[in-house]
Amino acid sequence: MNIAVFASGRGSNFQSILHACTTGFIPARVSVLISNRADAGAHELARRAGVPSFHISRQQYANESQYIQSLLTVLREHESNVIALAGYVKKVPIEIIAQYRNKILNIHPALLPLFGGPGMYGRHVHNAVLASGMKVSGATVHFVDEEYDHGPILLQQCVPVERGDTPDTLAARVLNVEHTIYPKALKALVENRVVFDGTKAWIVE
Repeated sequence: MNIAVFASGRGSNFQSILHACTTGFIPARVSVLISNRADAGAHELARRAGVPSFHISRQQYANESQYIQSLLTVLREHESNVIALAGYVKKVPIEIIAQYRNKILNIHPALLPLFGGPGMYGRHVHNAVLASGMKVSGATVHFVDEEYDHGPILLQQCVPVERGDTPDTLAARVLNVEHTIYPKALKALVENRVVFDGTKAWIVE
């Protein structure tokens, strides 16, 4: 199985997935990295690991069709079976979702369906959690559909919101959880241990 990782930032979840594959925890390999940003730190991590990486952004193309075709070409050329969104801040085109239905996972730094949707990523999420007065936050791995942060939830884990937390301290605690549950979710998916029932998904042990 080949995993394509989409990332926009420094790539800590990309590194976590890569480590889980190279150590054999996930019986798959990371075949390609795609980023909407040329300066994403994930590119350097990919280079060091010998993983092909590509900067593909809508702004590079005259129209949406060319952009989508470029994404599909890279995915096909690297024989990608599964897509893992790892801090990827752009919405995945519906044509990609259609071709990879129930094969695209995303990690979100909160307990969905709370604190999700357009604009809710990174620091924005942690600011919203702290402003709400919630006593817990966490991370969610879910399948990607045509709406932001909406597809079937596969795994979640809570973390406490502690007195005196800042967005940065809460983010660090949530990130540790992300690095734990995302490889577990991907492992289950590539081992065909995920079952669906309508809008819900479960891992079969």
